[in-house]
Amino acid sequence: MGTRIIKLPDVGEGVAEAELVEWHVEVGQSVLEDQVLAAVMTDKATVEIPSPVAGTVVALGAEVGGVLAVGAELVRLEVAGEGSEEVAAAPREAAVPAERPAAPVPAAAAPQPEPAASPPTSRAPVGPPRPPGDKPLASPAVRRRARDAGVDLRQVRGTGPAGRIGHDDLDAFLRGAPKAAMSAGRAANSGVEIVKIIGLRRRIAQKMAESKRRVAHFSYVEEIDVTALEELRASLNGENRPDRPRLTLMPFLMQALVKAVADFPEMNALYDDEAETLERHGGVHIGIATQTPAGLMVPVVRHCEARGLWDCAAEVQRLAEAARAGRATRDELSGSTITITSLGALGGIVTTPVINRPEVAIIGVNKEVVRPVWQGAQFVPRTMMNLSSSFDHRVIDGYVAARFVQRIKGLIEAPATIFMEA
Repeated sequence: MGTRIIKLPDVGEGVAEAELVEWHVEVGQSVLEDQVLAAVMTDKATVEIPSPVAGTVVALGAEVGGVLAVGAELVRLEVAGEGSEEVAAAPREAAVPAERPAAPVPAAAAPQPEPAASPPTSRAPVGPPRPPGDKPLASPAVRRRARDAGVDLRQVRGTGPAGRIGHDDLDAFLRGAPKAAMSAGRAANSGVEIVKIIGLRRRIAQKMAESKRRVAHFSYVEEIDVTALEELRASLNGENRPDRPRLTLMPFLMQALVKAVADFPEMNALYDDEAETLERHGGVHIGIATQTPAGLMVPVVRHCEARGLWDCAAEVQRLAEAARAGRATRDELSGSTITITSLGALGGIVTTPVINRPEVAIIGVNKEVVRPVWQGAQFVPRTMMNLSSSFDHRVIDGYVAARFVQRIKGLIEAPATIFMEA
């Protein structure tokens, strides 16, 4: 028998290293040619690494969460034939997030606990007993289910690699769990769970920390009367045309943003703080911060300056669905020049959004509320909303930022002007 060492391949775009986010094989397992061995994550996307040959796994090159350099040993296989050989597999972009996702959720909602798959009736927790004090291995989704069910995962035997606890193991435990293992009444809980931050969540953490460290953030909040816009939106949605998506606030804001950046081109720009250059873009490529089961993603609606209202709405809907289902491509998740972030009904009164570096501006949408507003002689009910926006103070002055937001405010409060040609 011979040995074949599968190396981490060059996944493109100048990437020198990648994080291992999931193993699809374990030591001792037989694999077929083109069978997926592992999933790795770069700054741009999750990539699956298939096996170029059939063989048996004899060694794994890293643990989940480890970072491997391009060319490092990923998997060692025992194959038919003599001698040893080192090869790099051909990567392919993963179709789904590395972490098993929960069901799709609205953009403003937090991810919900993942529903359990229907377990085979004969499955039983046949893994070895866990040594006292040993930390149980399980995905965040399994941990959520266990926490909701009041189950101490230290009592569950895992049948996966290295005793990893899966959904089927948890289901088997729940079918025959002893009463003592279940939470009953009020009791002190001294348990501590250590959750390793890997995959997309690690990338988000790194990017947010880098943005806060390198960008001189300042935020500006303005109150906007969206009564007229909401009346227009309701009227347009009342037409119930099957060839058009339902309109939310987002496409109106995108159209207003296109007109505003035409007057303030420095907002639709990328700042290279090493070269100390500001790259102003003619095309308005709006990133839409979207909550997904795998974490925050920012799909990009390209060339909004060339899109109409319903075109923007349809593209936002398409990209959000793709991101939540894990189908968004690398190109669809990169290339934005300015970003909008919204928590919808959860938007609160004020937020201080973090800039999507190297962009220089981000527009944050807060929730709408109906409240009395004084209009000269009396109070009248108006639908009000705050825009909480952040800017890079290294290249955007406070006065300019305020004028920019005031321009957006004027367009939204008189929505007909959004569609008027200059």
